[in-house]
Amino acid sequence: MTETNLLQSIWLRVLEIAPQLTKATYETLLMVMIALSIAAVIGIPLGVLLVITRPGHIWEQKWFYKIANLIINIIRAIPFIILMFAITPFTRLIVGTTIQLKGAIVPLVVFTAPFIARVTESALLEVNKGIIEAFLAMGASPWQIITKVLLKETRSTMVLGMTISAISLIGASAMAGVVGGGGLGDLAIRYGYQRYEGDVMVVTLAVLIIMVMGMQNIGNSIAKKLKK
Repeated sequence: MTETNLLQSIWLRVLEIAPQLTKATYETLLMVMIALSIAAVIGIPLGVLLVITRPGHIWEQKWFYKIANLIINIIRAIPFIILMFAITPFTRLIVGTTIQLKGAIVPLVVFTAPFIARVTESALLEVNKGIIEAFLAMGASPWQIITKVLLKETRSTMVLGMTISAISLIGASAMAGVVGGGGLGDLAIRYGYQRYEGDVMVVTLAVLIIMVMGMQNIGNSIAKKLKK
């Protein structure tokens, strides 16, 4: 088969599976956005706490820091595919199922929140200690230090970190298709793998690549504007 014929074959196949592809793309985007939003609500405050409770910072709490740091390290050490199966009882307890969109959200959040916490911690630790000390000398409260110094000074870096988290979620959401989590991963497995339809696999990969590139470009653009 020539290259032209191959491209025509793939294009015709795309048209055939267009409804399934559109639905799977929507499910993946929805999965990523919901999981990222919930993970950010958990991960960003946790990252802030990891910074301000560490020894020598504005709200030193050694035991909290050690325990939180240990838990995050343990969760981050577990591959997503294993984590997804390991927390099956927890997922069922929270949403009542371990399959489809709802069943995929919980493990995605558990997987991503610690990552966001680490990204937040890394960004906040880059803030010049002299600025923090200057605000403390002027009588600023810990809350003011967090909002007016730490988070404000690292907005651009935080956006880039969230972009990386979103891209990581796209990959994890594709793996969620293994257990019927829906989305592009599920489509690739059902058609591309189980039915040996390589053209479906190629199209799915192309959509995922476009999605990743799009998110990266959007994140870079927002970060650049905030940096100015």
